[in-house]
Amino acid sequence: MTLHLVDRAEAYSNRTAIVVEEDAYTYSDLLRVSSIVATRLLSGRKNLNAGRICILVPPGWDYVVTLWGIWRAGGVAVPMAISHPPAELAHVIEDVKPEAIIAHPTLFAQINNLADERGLPVLDGSTLSQEIPLCEIPIVQEEGPSMILYTSGTTGRPKGVVLTHKNIRSQVESLTVAWGWDHDDHILLHLPLHHVHGIVNVLLSALWNGSTCEIFPQFNAVEVWERLSHRNITLYMAVPTIYRRLIEAWKRANSATRTAWASGAGACRLSVSGSAALPVTTLEMWEEITGQRLLERYGMTEIGMALSNPLDGERRPGYVGKALPGIEVRLVDEANHLV
Repeated sequence: MTLHLVDRAEAYSNRTAIVVEEDAYTYSDLLRVSSIVATRLLSGRKNLNAGRICILVPPGWDYVVTLWGIWRAGGVAVPMAISHPPAELAHVIEDVKPEAIIAHPTLFAQINNLADERGLPVLDGSTLSQEIPLCEIPIVQEEGPSMILYTSGTTGRPKGVVLTHKNIRSQVESLTVAWGWDHDDHILLHLPLHHVHGIVNVLLSALWNGSTCEIFPQFNAVEVWERLSHRNITLYMAVPTIYRRLIEAWKRANSATRTAWASGAGACRLSVSGSAALPVTTLEMWEEITGQRLLERYGMTEIGMALSNPLDGERRPGYVGKALPGIEVRLVDEANHLV
């Protein structure tokens, strides 16, 4: 069985998959270039056989084709935080024991010494997509591992969580139903791409549905407002801190700019907040500015998304909603008795 994510991309071939600044890439581009990356990674082998490959590449086209290329070659992707210092990157490398690291040239200084000390090859993520004759792409089982993501917010050192391709499929199918994704959606992405929020909720949910994912390499409040003001972004997802920074930027703007920004954000069919508790004051201020009541949800690296306020219906301040489609939830006391 081939990966359903890839199969679905073939059906959306001429649609725009990824936008980065002035460049737009179709699903056909994604399939072709990820095949090139897979061919380079295989380097004569028939399958990476769940070999682990770390990714240290900024958000953008190179990141997306690297992720897909690893998967299509039968490997396991280990996205790392481009903002982390060498000591934190070293923890991931020591824990995951990759066979290689794919890094962007702008990040070589962060990784080269760590790789040299461990005898690991560092592959240039900006050149992996250069044209070469393609090899036969292996069949990858959905039951097999796809990614190792590292937890945040826990005590002790971050812990690696193994997600299978089937895990990812289950998550994006659930979010598609819950949040009404379809191929006409256009989502803005500026979240980090080493956590579930940015990778699964935004990037892969968009690509699963034939939607367009527009990637900003980093967050800038004014640039986000200006982009939203074009009124063709249908979905927006961020963390509470980002919403607060957007509100602060809006307050500093003049009256005409405020009106244009608020109108653009209000044109989104859905705005979602997650990864941390959403202060009620932030929810209320965002609704006052844009007319949009944020949809708050809850998930974990270990399980993906579990709870969500409804797409249609009451979204209660201070609550994270009910179980998502396909999810079972129960509330227990300290003795594990149902409450």
